[in-house]
Amino acid sequence: MRKFTTAILAGVAMSAMLTTAALAEGKVIGVSWSNFQEERWKTDEAAMKGAIEANGDKYISADAQASAAKQLSDIESLITQGVDALIILSVDKDAIGPAIDKAAAEGIPVIGYDRLIEDNRAFYLTFDNKGVGRIIAQEVTKVVPEGNFAIIKGDKGDPNALFLLEGMMEVIGADVDAGKIKIVGETFTDGWKPDNAQKNMEQILTANNNAVDAVLAENDGMAGGVIAALSAQGMAGTVPVGGQDGDLAALNRVARGTQTVSVWKDARQLGAAAGDIAAALADGTMKADVDGAVKWSGGEKGVEMDAIFLDPTPITKDNINVVIEAGHISKEQACEGAMDGVVGCN
Repeated sequence: MRKFTTAILAGVAMSAMLTTAALAEGKVIGVSWSNFQEERWKTDEAAMKGAIEANGDKYISADAQASAAKQLSDIESLITQGVDALIILSVDKDAIGPAIDKAAAEGIPVIGYDRLIEDNRAFYLTFDNKGVGRIIAQEVTKVVPEGNFAIIKGDKGDPNALFLLEGMMEVIGADVDAGKIKIVGETFTDGWKPDNAQKNMEQILTANNNAVDAVLAENDGMAGGVIAALSAQGMAGTVPVGGQDGDLAALNRVARGTQTVSVWKDARQLGAAAGDIAAALADGTMKADVDGAVKWSGGEKGVEMDAIFLDPTPITKDNINVVIEAGHISKEQACEGAMDGVVGCN
């Protein structure tokens, strides 16, 4: 999977703005969100809305509230409202098909935002999620290179859960085969919900008499649930836990020492890029002609799609200053209760 640097993303956003601001002005960009449970989607939305409005376009949206059925109804409503392009954060990769059919019938371009919609009629914009999985596993195994591992996966209806797992297994697979690492618990988590992740982790701890040495969680919300379960057993801070998204609470946990890594996917960049790409597509730019687009066919079905993948950044106690200096989080928020030796806090 090809990666793109922040500099390339900035070029994509700038180029799209220069070429679409005048041409696509006055377009209506509709956004269907899976839900706003996760902290990060609000950050995505603010950046996306800002880019759309900066281009002179109108932002309208709907919240599916984690319901695949409601998302289909939401998208139909957005189409009825006359959108010129759709950005979709899908609830379920398999259930979204009828919405893509309807959009295609109306000639409305679609961006599959952050989560794969494996359909060549959609443009795929996300971070390198296999890369995220690799980073989570790499950072955790730096702390604990062998022993009993638990893997807390995301929702089984989201392709990202499998991409992340594939990345993790690229790092630990050989050690699992060799017996150095034993997977003592691996479970999907409905809705990526922290409380479900906590329950899953509690069950894994019970089944293994607390003999768990490390946890690979696929996002920060679930990492929080895992850490709550570990805390109840007096194990928080002694068992390394990985996550992703750069959630503010997770970054503070990194500073406190209860979470080992949060892989930061700068949602502001992703959201802004989506707004600009939507403007280009709404104006008639072909998917393959979007600046920075590559051909990709790494999904379950092997469908070839036009896509852009952005590079994530691992945040550990050694570089929390990166997110502070970027303005993603204040020093006060990041460093409250920080342990000694946290770069950016001490």
